[in-house]
Amino acid sequence: IAAAVDTWARGPAALPPPRQPPTPVLPVEGERNVLITSALPYVNNVPHLGNIIGCVLSADTFARYSRLRGWNTLFVCGTDEYGTATETRALQEGLSPRQLCDRYHALHADIYTWFRISFDHFGRTTTPQQTRIAQDIFQRLLARGFLLQDTLEQLRCETCGRYLADRFVEGTCPFCGYAEARGDQCDKCGKLINAVELKNPQCKLCRGTPVVTPTQHLFLDLPKLEGRLEAWLERTWAAGEWTANARHITRTWLRDGLKPRCITRDLTWGTPVPLDGFRDKVFYVWFDAPIGYLSITANYTDQWERWWKNPQQ
Repeated sequence: IAAAVDTWARGPAALPPPRQPPTPVLPVEGERNVLITSALPYVNNVPHLGNIIGCVLSADTFARYSRLRGWNTLFVCGTDEYGTATETRALQEGLSPRQLCDRYHALHADIYTWFRISFDHFGRTTTPQQTRIAQDIFQRLLARGFLLQDTLEQLRCETCGRYLADRFVEGTCPFCGYAEARGDQCDKCGKLINAVELKNPQCKLCRGTPVVTPTQHLFLDLPKLEGRLEAWLERTWAAGEWTANARHITRTWLRDGLKPRCITRDLTWGTPVPLDGFRDKVFYVWFDAPIGYLSITANYTDQWERWWKNPQQ
């Protein structure tokens, strides 16, 4: 407090000159290096003020603070562009998914520029680097035995000739009776749903009645990691680096034991699965999208691993 009072009394002349970061910003030995990401905004709509306040503004505030402190700071973000929500919106607007993403990525970038959000790089998830890094992580999981194959019962629309992943099917929620529940969750009661559990399911494209059909998919073998995860969580929770809310949500997931999690979808818009027997599928967006933080950094600098694989700095 005394140092702050002294600096305040002496005025701006007492401050060190503002840091002039090089391009690209890379970790520096012996300095405090700060990598800041904000949640990737989904690309299928116009961002509103709530998105900015709840997503990018707090990260921007911390990035500005970090730079004022003279810390070596990199702030990255970008649009999340794969998934069924993109395909659904593209159909509504009469565009291809790529055309839709190009349109809304530019719109997002313009809005954040107008708000003077101080990204060092604002990218997107539909890039060759995203494909390369996501497929590399997949291959590493496969080689280490953390993936399973299993058959899923899925809804298939014979009229459209396609499996109905997630948002391509609507019906009545089996838990609360909400009539417009999606194939992945109910927006009224918040429960996760397997699409075949929906009552009175309908294809969103043609409003026909889909049929249950078996199809092969790949799963993350999360139970195999449960013991190691719990030990790691206890160490990090003891260090006080988690909020109470984050601890509560994580404990809820672990309370009943982790379950295998499906990471593939019967779609065309997404990162291709590089495995024989599954090459007509893509990765589920929640396997793929978090990798976007890495690939967006990789689009900013080919030395991206110095930020993401460098715990010593």
